[in-house]
Amino acid sequence: MRYPIFALAIAALSLAGCSRKTEDAAATAANSAASDTATNASKAADAVAGAANDIGAAASSAAVDSADAMRKAGNKASEAATDAAR
Repeated sequence: MRYPIFALAIAALSLAGCSRKTEDAAATAANSAASDTATNASKAADAVAGAANDIGAAASSAAVDSADAMRKAGNKASEAATDAAR
């Protein structure tokens, strides 16, 4: 009768050891997932900031081009008015 109880006690202890290993592995996996999530969020934020900078540069360039075109059109209109007045 002692042997089955002894065998059950050993089985229970080895299951407890397994549970600790499983718990440690789960904690490690959760920490790794959290770290990966933080890294990916940081990379996404950098990408969004880069895209915003690119959009700002493109908008600025378009505004300068538009201003130049309006200035040239204004100069041509002024020249045409001057020629018409002669």
